[in-house]
Amino acid sequence: MRNDRLNRPVTGLRWSFFIVGLAVLGFGISLTMQVKGFGIGPWDVFHYGLYKQFGLTVGTWSIVAGIVIVLISSLTLKRIPQIGTILNMVLIGVFIDFFNWLLPEPGWFLSKIAVFVLGTLITALGIGLYVAPDMGAGPRDSLMLVLTDWLQWKVSTVRNGIEITVALAGWLLGGPVGLGTIFIALFLGTFVGYSLPLTKQLLNFLIRKGEGYEDFYKGSLRPDHHDRIS
Repeated sequence: MRNDRLNRPVTGLRWSFFIVGLAVLGFGISLTMQVKGFGIGPWDVFHYGLYKQFGLTVGTWSIVAGIVIVLISSLTLKRIPQIGTILNMVLIGVFIDFFNWLLPEPGWFLSKIAVFVLGTLITALGIGLYVAPDMGAGPRDSLMLVLTDWLQWKVSTVRNGIEITVALAGWLLGGPVGLGTIFIALFLGTFVGYSLPLTKQLLNFLIRKGEGYEDFYKGSLRPDHHDRIS
């Protein structure tokens, strides 16, 4: 029973990181879309191209693409997708549409550059936050892993191949491709390389802190109790 009491707040904290991460990711993507003249991320180019050709919203097409990818991955792996994967698929699209509706388009050229760079950095932070608790891979990450296993290629090669393919398809559909697309393709992974370890450290720190306080309040008072919650 005591382990159950300890696990509940830890699980809640992990889910909180996951949901907040998806919201932050959606916010970052929407920021880059407000200055789409620079170009946006490869998958976003594809979703935007579908929106241009067939209507609906960018977020809706993100969800539709996610559903197709999840079905392909599940049938290939013969495995039911995790709840985190399904939430990832749905919530990112919802957050993208919400922030696209909320955010204004900047006017000045320098402000557009600042918004684009900030959006890319926030996107990297969001990825770090939702990946850190390990609550389920996103649909596109699952596709990458399936293709890596099937083709026996390096992950980086498969990732780059997927992003080039979807960016090209999105461009043919009328999606905005530009220097910003190249910037995101080249540097987003590097930014995530910084954000992911930091968010993992923060999550682990909060988990340890929470367990320490749980021990303090539930256990008997000891002379060295300060060491247990520091």
